[in-house]
Amino acid sequence: MTKTMTYKGYTGSVERSEEDGIFFGKVLGIRSLLLYEGNTVEELEADFHEFVDDYLQTCKENGVEPEKPFQSPIFVNVSPDNYKKASLYALEHSLPIDSLIDQAIANFVAAG
Repeated sequence: MTKTMTYKGYTGSVERSEEDGIFFGKVLGIRSLLLYEGNTVEELEADFHEFVDDYLQTCKENGVEPEKPFQSPIFVNVSPDNYKKASLYALEHSLPIDSLIDQAIANFVAAG
């Protein structure tokens, strides 16, 4: 499992290159590619914070809304039989299908 760190709502991965002897990572859950590195965990964390701050500042200066992590819609292909079962279950329980899927994912990950 990849270790992570969080800053201003952004999550960054923490990995180590044995070959180069450095820590490195990237901001997860956004399309923009923000990479950072450091010789120590402290340097890695500082570089991560700097990249997030620079990203937010650049967006502000350019009048662009920064991407919110993990906010993109996903499209899932399921079998017609599973879709029918999920739709009927959602209707019977007065749930939007999106809420049902969200709950199912949360339960699956929690059991994990």
